[in-house]
Amino acid sequence: MNEGRSVLVIEDDRAILKLLRDVFQAEGLQVHAAGTARLGLVEAGSRHPDIIVLDLGLPDLDGKEFLRELRGWSQVPVLVLTARSAESEKVEVLDLGADDYLTKPFGVPELLARLRALLRRVNTGVADLGPHYGFGQVMVDLQGRTVTRGGALVHLTDIEFRLLAALVKAEGRIVTQASLLREVWGPGQADQTHYLRIYMGHLRKKLEENPAEPAWLITEIGVGCRCLCERRPVTG
Repeated sequence: MNEGRSVLVIEDDRAILKLLRDVFQAEGLQVHAAGTARLGLVEAGSRHPDIIVLDLGLPDLDGKEFLRELRGWSQVPVLVLTARSAESEKVEVLDLGADDYLTKPFGVPELLARLRALLRRVNTGVADLGPHYGFGQVMVDLQGRTVTRGGALVHLTDIEFRLLAALVKAEGRIVTQASLLREVWGPGQADQTHYLRIYMGHLRKKLEENPAEPAWLITEIGVGCRCLCERRPVTG
């Protein structure tokens, strides 16, 4: 599955770097490494990795500065792996362009699951599938503005559909509260977080098998929301 793919690990802790190298190589990934942010930028520009795993506490530049510079010329998926656990840090890093965020200490199975989700986004064939996304029994057609569950049409209000569309387009990444509120409700509503609670509840009632324990429409408390979806080919 990962043959020919590469990951750039930007981490100055040698023990963690060795662990990540072993784990990723066991997954069939080619591993490149950098111990500083500036070397990481050079490696990213010359190696063209399929994904970057980034520590924030680097010896020369903060990882957030790395993200600012990287996003000026590359949209390669970035998974931040750091000991910083404050919600404000998570929100800032995601707003700067990180695609996902995992705190240390971490579990290897969760790390690999998040890595695989990000790698699916850069599948070379994904652009041919069209604007159709799926999770569980749900299919979302962005162009046709239709949603089905188990083949049956589900009626969503305009706001519900716009919120779902913003989430599925992120393809599993966390979308921060501020970004969702700006995109769905407008630039003047960035502090109305109760809107998200209400409308995420609406979507779960209509699309989740068990709305009280959602499997697909996930809220990361204090940070944002994500939809654990994937692009799917159009059938029929």
